[in-house]
Amino acid sequence: MFVLDSHCDTPTMMMRGLDLGAVGGCGHVDIDKLKKGGVDASFFALYTSAELSPDESTRYTLEMLGKIYDALDAYKDSIALATSPSEALRNKDNGLISIFIGMENGSPIQKSLSLLRMYYRFGVRYMTLTHNGDNEIADAAAEGHRWHGLSPFGREVVEEMNRLGMIVDVAHVSDETFYDVIRCSKAPIVSTHSCCRALASHPRNMTDEMIRTMADRGGVIQINFYPAFLSDAYQERMPSVKDIAAHIDHAVKVGGIEHVGIGTDFDGIEITPEGMEDISKLPKIFDELTMRGYTEDEIEKIAGGNFIRVFNEVISCSLGQ
Repeated sequence: MFVLDSHCDTPTMMMRGLDLGAVGGCGHVDIDKLKKGGVDASFFALYTSAELSPDESTRYTLEMLGKIYDALDAYKDSIALATSPSEALRNKDNGLISIFIGMENGSPIQKSLSLLRMYYRFGVRYMTLTHNGDNEIADAAAEGHRWHGLSPFGREVVEEMNRLGMIVDVAHVSDETFYDVIRCSKAPIVSTHSCCRALASHPRNMTDEMIRTMADRGGVIQINFYPAFLSDAYQERMPSVKDIAAHIDHAVKVGGIEHVGIGTDFDGIEITPEGMEDISKLPKIFDELTMRGYTEDEIEKIAGGNFIRVFNEVISCSLGQ
């Protein structure tokens, strides 16, 4: 089984002094916890706040990239960069955990396709188009008033991401933006860290229609572990592993077993579900799914196989252009 977490905010913690190689650190993710959790690959997200100016976000993103590459050099006996599924599988064969790089918020590209291409050359393999604010690319779920979907530049961004083989991530975008991306993207799209709006009404979550539409086009929803996305009653009742599994269950029923995965949002959430305090606890999810009747093959798809399939399809679409 290949286990992949499609979204953690560990680079933010690294900017605050987290040492990936230290044992017992306060973060949700480090090398020791990844090993204990049986994780084969993790997407480290280059998160920039919507409150930063474009210049500030670009500088901060470059600093985070530097921190990631420093850690890759310092701990090359445990982790290695991956820019494709084939590299990640090769890393696993060599006993290494793969670090993929994603970008959370498109502001650092500053209305420049050249900068988008530069980030791709630095290893960025998905971009979350927005964070919690409308930007030059698209409208966000938290606002959603500027463009009513993708901007004209945003359409160019999606087209260029398709050409590069960079995954388009619709976590954080508005509903209007989601459907614009569906119309514009030639490759399957993903939501790297979202939940189901049918179970929790937060606007960051996806409706059944959105999940079904994305699945119909080959994409995947990666279930988020943030309690506020798991349950509307999270302040009265702390969500648990069972709530995470309930969102997986629902997404599977709506979109199909081929279109669901895991994107924890660890190191980007203030509170975690009970029993899921950090990435080392990830096997509890698979135990819960087994108890719910999922087969080994189905769990392998959710654990990482579905995301790897989409990743390969995005690459194939780029090669076919």
